[in-house]
Amino acid sequence: MNIHEFQAKEIFARYGIPVPRGIVAANPDEAKAATLELGGRSVVKAQIHAGGRGKAGGVQLVHSPEEAAEAAQRMLAANLVTPQTGPKGAPVRKLLIEELADIKQELYVALTIDRGHQGPALLVSTKGGMDIEEVAATSPEDIHTEPIDPLSGLMPFQTRRLVRHLGLDQTVAGDAAKVLSALYRLFVENDCTLVEINPLIITGDGRVVALDAKINLDDDAMFRHADLLEYRDISQEDELEAKAADLDIAYVNLDGDVGCLVNGAGLAMATLDATIAAGAAPANFLDVGGGATPEKVASAVKIILSDSKVQRVLVNIFGGILRCDIAAEGIVLAYEETGSNIPLVVRMLGTNVVEGKHILGASGLPVTFADTLTEAAEEIKKLNV
Repeated sequence: MNIHEFQAKEIFARYGIPVPRGIVAANPDEAKAATLELGGRSVVKAQIHAGGRGKAGGVQLVHSPEEAAEAAQRMLAANLVTPQTGPKGAPVRKLLIEELADIKQELYVALTIDRGHQGPALLVSTKGGMDIEEVAATSPEDIHTEPIDPLSGLMPFQTRRLVRHLGLDQTVAGDAAKVLSALYRLFVENDCTLVEINPLIITGDGRVVALDAKINLDDDAMFRHADLLEYRDISQEDELEAKAADLDIAYVNLDGDVGCLVNGAGLAMATLDATIAAGAAPANFLDVGGGATPEKVASAVKIILSDSKVQRVLVNIFGGILRCDIAAEGIVLAYEETGSNIPLVVRMLGTNVVEGKHILGASGLPVTFADTLTEAAEEIKKLNV
């Protein structure tokens, strides 16, 4: 689950990580009043679940309350398009109005999961304020990675080594080390998949301050963090993905026109691969799960059918915990309730496969059966519209 910068900074403050003074605004008048409260000058920052805001006009330095109101009016009037949002952009519902910072040095700090290490890793760089992907591509030697043993945690010698890599003098080294230690506690205690500060700044008077903040939370751990669930902003999520998440259906919206209904994440990935290999393009990843009822299957199919891109549907069910007849009942129910006539290609194997095929065959739906996934993908290709 992604959260906004101002929410991440609220969490930072709980762990003693210094952040600039900021006020959340939802309209131009609030942005104007906030800037006045901060001394008449501020930074107006659009709050969306994506990076690259500065280059897209989503971060603006203003020199008066009136200028803040104008910037707020512009940011709130349209979706903000960045390299991470896609062409549609993301709606701006809130703004973070922050005090100005006296920046002496910009650093990069992040905690994430390192698959090679199979555990958390702490990354630092002296190239803060830049796209870290660009730094990694052009000067990877400027990024230092410290693998962390999840049993022993982040050790003091590791923070000292990272601080030395950043070239910080003794006047700020201790405070920087405290920030790194606090970040690790935050990362572990809140079940994060990413915590990033870009930039972490050294101010002119020698303070260490998180000028930006990004936190991603592990969806599968949110049952342990009811307080953090309150940070969820559905307006920043894909509408169909949000609906699927509320129904406990694993769904990712893609760009193609082939709606895919599958049970099992691995099988779903294989289905996408086969579809692409056949020359078609999946409209989604969808794993309806193993213990689905006809009603849950119907909900999944209705999500697929509600996607305006979908022109054909590929069903790939391996009957086990989810029997083929249950899946078939759900498919028929969804088509009856939506009145859709979008053609299906169905590949079913496993428990009650005969019953499942009979239910679909007798339903009157525009269904084509296939015995293998390759055959199913080829049939989907034939339905090209």
